[in-house]
Parts: sequence; C-alpha cells; structure tokens
Amino acid sequence: MYGVVVQELAVYDAIERHAAVQLERGRLCLVEVDSFFLPDTRTVSYRLEHGKTTIGINRLDLVTRRLEYFHNGGYFGLDGEDFDGLFTGYAHGDTPFLPYAEFVKFGARPQGDLRATATTILARRLAQRPADNPIRRFQIVLPEQAQTVAARKPAYFHQYAFNTLRQLGANFELLADHLAWLDGEAGEESVLALRIAEAAKTAQFQLARACARKRFDGLAEIMTSAADAYDALFDRLARRA
Repeated sequence: MYGVVVQELAVYDAIERHAAVQLERGRLCLVEVDSFFLPDTRTVSYRLEHGKTTIGINRLDLVTRRLEYFHNGGYFGLDGEDFDGLFTGYAHGDTPFLPYAEFVKFGARPQGDLRATATTILARRLAQRPADNPIRRFQIVLPEQAQTVAARKPAYFHQYAFNTLRQLGANFELLADHLAWLDGEAGEESVLALRIAEAAKTAQFQLARACARKRFDGLAEIMTSAADAYDALFDRLARRA
C-alpha cells in the first residue's frame, strides 16, 4: 500500500556483492546475519554469542570494509573485523548454506486514502486470526517450558524469551501503534493491544525470577492479563470489521 515491494534475492555469490548491486539500483537489501558481529547488540550478543538476525543494508563500501545498516529501531555502522566476520565464508561459495536475503524496491506512493486501504487489509487479516486465543494456549505449556529453560544454560533463557514473550510484545506494540494511526488517536483497541505488549514485557522478568528460583507454581497466571486483553481486543475488532 506504500508502493514498497519486497522480493526474495537469489543468492549464488558473495552476499556483499549481491547487496552492492542492489544498492546501486536504489534498493535496500535485507540479509540474515550473525549478531555476534553487530556492535549495536553490545551486552546482549555482540562478541558474546552467535545468533541469527536480519539487518537492512543501506550503505556498503567493499574497499574500506564499511557497512551502514538498519537493525531493530536504529541505524548503525560497522567496519574492520566486524565487517569481515559478518561476511566470512560467503565469498568463495564453500559454505554449507547461503544466507536468506531479500531486496526492497521503492516505487511511487499510490494514490487514495491510506487509512481506508489499511482498514480493508485489517479486516482481511482479522478473518484469518486463530480460532482460539493463542495466549491461553501458551499459558498451558509455559510452566513445563519454563522448567526446561531453567535446566539449561543461562544463555538459553534469552533465546527462549526472544522467540516467545519478546515477539508477542513487539507484535502487539506494533498493532497498538497501527490502530492508533487508523483511529487518529489511541482508542480502546490500541490501549488493549498495548496492555498485551506491557504484560509480555513484565512476564519476561517474572519468568526470569521463576527460573532462577526454580519455582514454577502459578507461573501460567502471569499471562492472564494478556490473555484477557486479547479476548477483549479481538471482540472489539471483530465488531468493527
């Protein structure tokens, strides 16, 4: 709806060469990389542990080994050893697999009412929502999964939290912003979506304490407020669709 097209990039050569070509064509390149070499993840994974994440390559200099990129909510740069580490092994085609990559084409912004278009898309997505409340399903398995997390090395907690609670919170925070934009203000639906995001953030700290203490009684209840907000939110959205 914004005139932006994202397509998969067929990778058969060094990924940085592919990225350079796309940049010359005025396109952004989205590439899966190892966060071990991303300075913006300092204190989390930078030079601490390996992990997969996606960056948007905006500027690239193969001669000076300098890269500028979008990651999460910011814009960053790296060079030298980090540049080499990021692309190590991709230059000679001798890796067991190549990174997944996409390119973004920016076209002319379409005419028309963007809010009306977005409302139509939202209604279509609502029709595809899960039949049951997924947060309540998560509540059922959370205590058992927490015991597994507690039994493993501390680094596993961050992997688990990132792929569960943090994704839940991030998605509903985005939904809250989107609904506020649709309505021109933060209405009740936006407030409910933000409540889910905040509950997910709080639950992450509560989960960390439970794992540290090895006490899992009542752990499922930490998601009750989020589950209730989910029911209320989608009931309201269904009525307005």
